[in-house]
Amino acid sequence: MTETVQLSRAYHCKGGGPVLRAVERRIFALRYFQPCMDCRHCGDSCCDFGVDIDLQNVARLKALPADFKALIAVPEEQWFAGEITWDKEFPGGAHVRTAAIDGACVFRNRKGRGCLIHAYALQTKRDYHDFKPLVSTLFPVTFEQGVLVAAGELADGSLRCAGDGPSLYQGARDELLYYFGDGLIAELDGLAR
Repeated sequence: MTETVQLSRAYHCKGGGPVLRAVERRIFALRYFQPCMDCRHCGDSCCDFGVDIDLQNVARLKALPADFKALIAVPEEQWFAGEITWDKEFPGGAHVRTAAIDGACVFRNRKGRGCLIHAYALQTKRDYHDFKPLVSTLFPVTFEQGVLVAAGELADGSLRCAGDGPSLYQGARDELLYYFGDGLIAELDGLAR
């Protein structure tokens, strides 16, 4: 059983979910190679499967102009798979999954590296947080029932870039600050020491 620490208060994510109440201690000890775009050994293996994405970001992706849609290898109707899952831990209270086609997330750059959502947002001076799945942005940490935890790929040892570099917390710190604010970061910084 992994040790968790209760936080001094609940920290609410922008957009309504998740709400963090505890943290898994191992996010301060487990390490991975970062920054990801400098990696040359993983082939974006963390994007081999689809990812859960809130319905608000789905709507914003679908509303992007034709130049974004032209980047994606499949028609918009094939971007998402499965049924809506109602989940209070996600912004807006629900999510779907991005489709995985030919062994990779539909939004993975097949001609280069990284996420096409992220790259497009940066190129067009948009905030990638408004489009990219929360789970992808926070990776390699995630959330489960109000607990900030190591992503499953770290927990089961399948992440190719595990073991070298900053802690999971250090790698995700800026994103956690964006989504949860200064209070959470001050508390996590204290736990990291």
